[in-house]
Amino acid sequence: MKRTCAITTAALTTLTATAVPAHAGGGREVRFATFNASLNRSTEGALVKDLSTPSNTQAAAVAEIIQRSRPDVLLINEFDYDAAGKAARLFQDNYLSVGRNGASPINYRYRYTAPSNTGIPSGHDLNNDGTVATTPGTDAYGQDSYGYGLFPGQYGMVVYSRHPIDFRNIRTFQNFRWADMPGAVLPENYYSAAELKSLRLSSKSHWDVPVKVNGKRVHFLVSHPTPPSFDGTEDRNGRRNHDEIRLWADYVQPSKSRYIYDDNHRRGGLTPNARFVIAGDQNADPHDGDSYAGAIHQLLRNPRINAKHAPSSEGAPEASALQGGANTTHKGNPKHDTADFADTTPGNLRVDYVLPSKNLRPTAGGVFWPTKTDPLYRLTGSYPFPTSDHRLVWLTTRP
Repeated sequence: MKRTCAITTAALTTLTATAVPAHAGGGREVRFATFNASLNRSTEGALVKDLSTPSNTQAAAVAEIIQRSRPDVLLINEFDYDAAGKAARLFQDNYLSVGRNGASPINYRYRYTAPSNTGIPSGHDLNNDGTVATTPGTDAYGQDSYGYGLFPGQYGMVVYSRHPIDFRNIRTFQNFRWADMPGAVLPENYYSAAELKSLRLSSKSHWDVPVKVNGKRVHFLVSHPTPPSFDGTEDRNGRRNHDEIRLWADYVQPSKSRYIYDDNHRRGGLTPNARFVIAGDQNADPHDGDSYAGAIHQLLRNPRINAKHAPSSEGAPEASALQGGANTTHKGNPKHDTADFADTTPGNLRVDYVLPSKNLRPTAGGVFWPTKTDPLYRLTGSYPFPTSDHRLVWLTTRP
């Protein structure tokens, strides 16, 4: 569905799923979006193979969702990385550039992808099972990698943009060490001193991708923190998720960002007047789920971020009511949910965000989650999902 919201100064007004505001791009308004599209595969090279032809059902559905949403600047999470960038190119050529079921093709002249910590062996026993796993393709290997992945680059990221990317000034933070964050909420007595000397904070990576929009620079700050689950009582993943989110919360505040260094050893974060949009699957809900210490509030209550306007949909509350289970005990308003997770636990959650800086003016926003009577429901469906368990989230702003 394309639920649309017309923003007032106080709230978003929900429109119908098929009434997505027309957006041709190239004007003063810019539409930013994030989509965990689940374009990941279990073996290295499989995504390139799937995208080499125009007939992959899942990729075609993902492309149609993007075509109907028409973002100008888009982050895709869970898009397997390959060093040659073949998958990113093939998805444009064979899917985004081909109209789907009446949706117009969409062409992104600029794209960016880079290595991910997923599936990169750490050389340490990070899950404390007594073995350092070195064979790709196994769960044990993923557990001992810097970020969980069965092979290097699984669950990676890619940015597509219709506006010029300032490639020279991109900053990446793949190698930033977790222990170098002052006051990091590291699990107590879990990692050895040797592990802490090399353990990276980002489970995938953090990228600052500057985009030139109408003569102004907007920093597209993208990441995909680890889920706060799949661990033990030490809560190592929940704590890591908290600090991965914190990196951007500190990065946008000059008084708090001095400790941060990028992969080229440049220190510090954004300047006080910088324009930015934080985007990604943060794997953290403001009210429900397993987040550590209100992790997402580090962004939602950040003085440099305009988080007043929460995109919503008509399909999410319908799904919550129909699916029941854990959803019946949630505290958050289901219209803001962005992910259709298992109904036993944790239920549907708001975990995907597009958050602009205070000096950007949001004008519209939404979550692509159709109701069951909407013809576009075929693109999302319900759990188990045909395309992805996440929904595309978008926000239109005036730089």
